[in-house]
Amino acid sequence: MKKIFLFLLIAFSFSGCEKDDICDATTATTPRLVIDFYDVNVTTPTLKTVTNLGIVAPGLSTGISYNGVSRVYVPLKTTEDSTTMYFIQNGSDGDTTNDNTDILTFNYTRNNIYVSRACGYKTLFNLNTTNPILQTEPATPDGAWIQNIVILKPNLETENEVHVQIYF
Repeated sequence: MKKIFLFLLIAFSFSGCEKDDICDATTATTPRLVIDFYDVNVTTPTLKTVTNLGIVAPGLSTGISYNGVSRVYVPLKTTEDSTTMYFIQNGSDGDTTNDNTDILTFNYTRNNIYVSRACGYKTLFNLNTTNPILQTEPATPDGAWIQNIVILKPNLETENEVHVQIYF
């Protein structure tokens, strides 16, 4: 009888254990759009450092600030087929008098991929072939500071490659 009681006690003690569902930090998740900035005045592609760049979504007062970089990572909406962002040159220095805003709308299709029980789903993006990026001016035009946009990789599957080049 003691053996049966001991067996039941051990069996019940292990019945409450669950497998830990932790998403490993190295697991690939939804990629951001990778943008490199280039000098428009040089004939051979030359990376150009961006100073005081702000990237803000419409309706928000704060966004992502960059200073002294030639590459930025922009998150895209996983619930819609387009994302609009304000790219503001001199946008992170606190003084808005010299700001120059270009509005970029990224148009894409989404594909949700199951990763695992712990990680859930990730979204992969494919920039549209006909109108991948639409560049517009704000209501009060200030002149476009972005001179050219080149799509290198329309399929966003990882952050290990550059997807878009912006020349200014």
